[in-house]
Amino acid sequence: MKIPYYHVDAFTSTPFAGNPAGVCVLEAWLPDETMLGIAAENNLSETAFLVEGEGHYDLRWFTPVTEVDLCGHATLASAHVVFTQLGHTSPVVRSESKSGTLRVAREEQILVLDFPARPGERCDAPAALVEGLGREPVETYRARDYMAVFGTQAEIEALAPDMALLKEVVSLGVIATAPGDEVDFVSRFFAPTVGIPEDPVTGSAHCTLIPYWSARLGKQVLHARQVSARGGELYCQDAGERVRIGGRAITYLSGEIEL
Repeated sequence: MKIPYYHVDAFTSTPFAGNPAGVCVLEAWLPDETMLGIAAENNLSETAFLVEGEGHYDLRWFTPVTEVDLCGHATLASAHVVFTQLGHTSPVVRSESKSGTLRVAREEQILVLDFPARPGERCDAPAALVEGLGREPVETYRARDYMAVFGTQAEIEALAPDMALLKEVVSLGVIATAPGDEVDFVSRFFAPTVGIPEDPVTGSAHCTLIPYWSARLGKQVLHARQVSARGGELYCQDAGERVRIGGRAITYLSGEIEL
């Protein structure tokens, strides 16, 4: 069996930046253990699997160790593949996923994700989060992930988390965020519990980040940067129950997986 495979850098317009995702184009679903094996072999934070349906694609995402319910950068990468490699002529790609219907619109050079908003509820910071990050956040919120809010971009850039301690935090991941020096807000994302010590650029985390920063800054349109080593740029909009997350993508590699 040969599976068309693409390696796409998402939330960037240049190679070796943004967040790399694998995209596998399937004729039908493979066994879960096979897809997990492919994701582990790719060893990227996520590999997306696409199956074409009637007017849409079915979409799933796997880290090297588990399936996840939502992934922004691999959805962006998948839409990039549909637009550039699969002959899709409509300006919107619709996907059905574990998080419902997701749409990605092509707006000139930007691909815009339409995702569900996931506002966080304020909570106490778990001891493992504080010890794992090595700093006490100003505020802490909880949605799918914990979100730790700090005072400055410099604090976010200086974080050197203890991943063993962060594994004790009961959530998919931990978002660290602060006001940006040149953008509205910055963030980093750590998810060692699902095999991702630090994710370079995390679209799904912005489902929680955007409602928070929109309310705090009193603006619906926001410019964000994830300040990981690879880095990435996101164009954000708070649309109430939905969020819009825009970014660029570039194909690094195309080929076939042989099974």
